[in-house]
Amino acid sequence: MDTLNPRQREIVGLAREEGRVLVEELATRFEVSLQTIRKDLNEICARAILKRIHGGAVFAAGVENLRYDARRMIAKDEKRGIGAAAADLVPDNCSLFINIGTTTEEVAQCLLSKKDLLVITNNINVANILRPAPSIDVIIAGGMVRRSDGGVVGETAVDFIKQFKVDFAIIGTSAVDDDGSLLDFDLREAKVAQAIIDNAHHVILCADKMKLKRTAPVRVAEFDQINTFVTDRLESENLRKICRDSGIRLIESELS
Repeated sequence: MDTLNPRQREIVGLAREEGRVLVEELATRFEVSLQTIRKDLNEICARAILKRIHGGAVFAAGVENLRYDARRMIAKDEKRGIGAAAADLVPDNCSLFINIGTTTEEVAQCLLSKKDLLVITNNINVANILRPAPSIDVIIAGGMVRRSDGGVVGETAVDFIKQFKVDFAIIGTSAVDDDGSLLDFDLREAKVAQAIIDNAHHVILCADKMKLKRTAPVRVAEFDQINTFVTDRLESENLRKICRDSGIRLIESELS
């Protein structure tokens, strides 16, 4: 950090606070050219502080190390659109799982007007969102609570999830590989997600396009284990082909 100029240090600070930085927004903020900002980002990324993404940069260590509030800011508008599109798939008078993630929390926000839902979740934030809704009953899994994001993980949570068989599962994931693998950073969280997938009749994956540009070390599931994929825009032709071949319904919220 000491070798960065003041503008570059401020850029790193903005990335820490907001989850990502975008070239056009930085150019406007600092009143400099796009080329100048790209040069700044290239120099910062050369020091392995940030990592370039399309149109900007995020922390090189990966978004799993960002504060949860900062992760909420990444693709915020896209997640809101995904949340609304996924919630539209959930009818009144049904049961569903909702797992950990900032995108699944957006789905929960959009479910507040639904009637006669039973929601089982391992996400304290989802429980807090839905708790005031008069027509939604919420059951929260027991187990170890992660301080970083309010997720309930571990074998106790897995055993709890296995007691239910629900109509829908709303799941998020940290990364989606181009071969169709759903990936995460935490083995404990992955095991809970696997139990959720195994105990739902219809699985809805919610993931913005940035998840398709990242990777993570823990395999959660394969694409053909889901029934519906809700994203903002699917740029991968291979994943689009997997959706067609596996009969997975694809919903792109940017096109709705």
